[in-house]
Amino acid sequence: MDHAHPSMQQDPALSSVVHRNIRALTEVRKREEGRKSASDRIADAVTCFAGSMWSVYVHAVLFGAWIVINLGWTPGVKRFDPSFVALAMVASVEAIFLSTFIMISQNRMQQVAERRAELDLQISLLTEHELTRAIHSLDDIAHRLGAYRPPEPELAEIKRDVDPEKVVEVIEQVEQRTEDAS
Repeated sequence: MDHAHPSMQQDPALSSVVHRNIRALTEVRKREEGRKSASDRIADAVTCFAGSMWSVYVHAVLFGAWIVINLGWTPGVKRFDPSFVALAMVASVEAIFLSTFIMISQNRMQQVAERRAELDLQISLLTEHELTRAIHSLDDIAHRLGAYRPPEPELAEIKRDVDPEKVVEVIEQVEQRTEDAS
């Protein structure tokens, strides 16, 4: 029986399994978010702000005001950086910190992506194994019902289990040949 979250309206066009999977994925994302350290949260917040239009507006106002003041275009306001050396230094230091925050966020996102890719691979391997077993079962049923016919070469081929280590080995050989040819 499907136990829907009370606040989640189920779309009747989607199966209960799809709804279950959506809930499971949402829970995984919540757990991942909860595991983030304070420094990861700070890096994400800085990166989020730096990549927003608000950041553009704030920088346009601050740097614009700095430039206008230091060009001497504001009567009664003393120029504090007429050569713009301090502005260049502030912009450079900000760029260093922003790039560091962005790299921190990207590194964490890469780790999450690698975990998800590994999960996808595990599910794909499990699915391939289950499909191979299902083909064997269907072939056995057809044989018992007298509907058996000699397997076509393709059927015999798909009835074979895939050895993941062998697939990786062949991929590495092809990649090595490609690198050697370049």
